[in-house]
Amino acid sequence: MHTLIVIAVVLALGALITAIGSWLIGRAHPPRGRFIKVRHIRQHVVELGTAAADAPPIVLIHGAGCNLEDMRLDLGEQLAARHRVILIDRPGMGWSKRKGRDGSAPQLQAAILRDVLDRLGVERAVIVGHSWGGALATSFALDYPDRTAALILLASPLYPLAHPTTSLYALFAMPILGWIYARTLALPVGLPFVGLALGSAFLPQLPPRDYLKRSAALLLLRPSTFLANARDMADLKRNLEPQPARYRGLSVPTVVMSGSSDFVVAPQLHAVPFAAAVPRAKLVILPGIGHMLHHAAAERVLAEIEGLAAMMAASKD
Repeated sequence: MHTLIVIAVVLALGALITAIGSWLIGRAHPPRGRFIKVRHIRQHVVELGTAAADAPPIVLIHGAGCNLEDMRLDLGEQLAARHRVILIDRPGMGWSKRKGRDGSAPQLQAAILRDVLDRLGVERAVIVGHSWGGALATSFALDYPDRTAALILLASPLYPLAHPTTSLYALFAMPILGWIYARTLALPVGLPFVGLALGSAFLPQLPPRDYLKRSAALLLLRPSTFLANARDMADLKRNLEPQPARYRGLSVPTVVMSGSSDFVVAPQLHAVPFAAAVPRAKLVILPGIGHMLHHAAAERVLAEIEGLAAMMAASKD
C-alpha cells in the first residue's frame, strides 16, 4: 500500500509539473503562422517570401522531435528572399493536431499535406524533407507525382530498418502506459536531457547558437506532441515497408543528400541504395557532416534546392 501511495504522489506531482510546464512552453513558443483545417484537423502553416512567376513554391518538412522552426532557421528565411516558402508543422507536431494512431503513417501525413496545399492554391511544389520528414516527402512524391515538381531528401530514412531507439519509442507509444508517462513524467524527466539529446543529433557538429530557444524544441515535451513523436518513430519501420518496391517508378527530379558522419540515419543504408534505385536521383554525400546537415552545411543544401528550383523554372520556358 505504501508503494502505491508513493507512486500516486509522484504521478500527481508529475502531472502538475507537466500541466504548468506545458503552459509555460506554449507561451514561450506561440504559433507564428496561421491555422488551416483539413479533414477536421487543424494544421499550423507558415508562409514566407513571395511566389516567383517562373518557379514553384518550396515546401519544407521537418523531421522527428522538431517543428517547422527547425527548417525556418537556416533554410526557410534564406530561400524566402527569392521564393515562396511553405513550412508546416507535421500532424501532431508543433502546433498541428492529429487524430488516431494512423496519424503516424507518412502516407496519411502526405495526404494531409496535399489537402493543405489545395487550400493554399498550390498545384505543384518543390518538396524538401529532413529526416522523418523525408519519409513523408518521399511518400508524397510517390502518391502525388503530379503535385511534386522536384524532391530533395536530407538525411532521410528510406528503408524499413529499425533504429536502435525504436524499442524505447515503442514503450512510450503504448496505449495506456505511454499516455500516463506523457502526461506525468515525460516533461520533468526529459527536460534536463533536452540539451544532450539535441547535441547527439548534431554530432559530430555542435548545434547553432541559441538553437534550443530559436527552434522551439521544447514544444516536444508537451504530452500530445511527445506521444505523436513516439508513435511516428515506433511505427516508422512498419510504415516504410511498402515504399521501396515503388522507388523505381519515382520519376520526379530528385536530390538525396546525407552526411558521411550521420550516426542517426546511415547513408550506406538509406541514401546510397535509394539513389541507385531511383532513375532521376542525384546522390550527394557531404564528408564529415552529421545528421543535421541543413544547419551544418546549409549553403550546400541551399545550392541544391536552388539548382532544382532553377531547373523547374527553365523547364517552363
